[in-house]
Amino acid sequence: MKLLAALVLAIHLIWILWVMFGTIWTRGRPWLTGFHIGCLVWGILAEVGPWSCPLTTAEQILESKAGLQSYTGDCLVHYLDAIVYPHIPVSAIIWCGVAVCGLNLLIYLMRLLRALRRGRQPG
Repeated sequence: MKLLAALVLAIHLIWILWVMFGTIWTRGRPWLTGFHIGCLVWGILAEVGPWSCPLTTAEQILESKAGLQSYTGDCLVHYLDAIVYPHIPVSAIIWCGVAVCGLNLLIYLMRLLRALRRGRQPG
């Protein structure tokens, strides 16, 4: 169970990095752009909504079954608060995550507007 919990944590970290930096790999790939925009919307909803991310829930269940002390709350808040930002309020960490997603969406909007000005299909 410990290995499975670690695997889910690694997948969660990759997911967070994808949401944060996905615009780097999406240019010229419409299907990947659409997927990333969906991920950004999910990231915003998961941060400000009342429900938890399925990966966070899976981590907590697997850690508990492995006999490890499981954390409560959001994965992002738990790890960033504990490791990187020990004295920043949880709400600030959440809004920073939302801001990163919003910045990515702004990049997509700029790409779309640029493509429309050129008179070609965005991609």
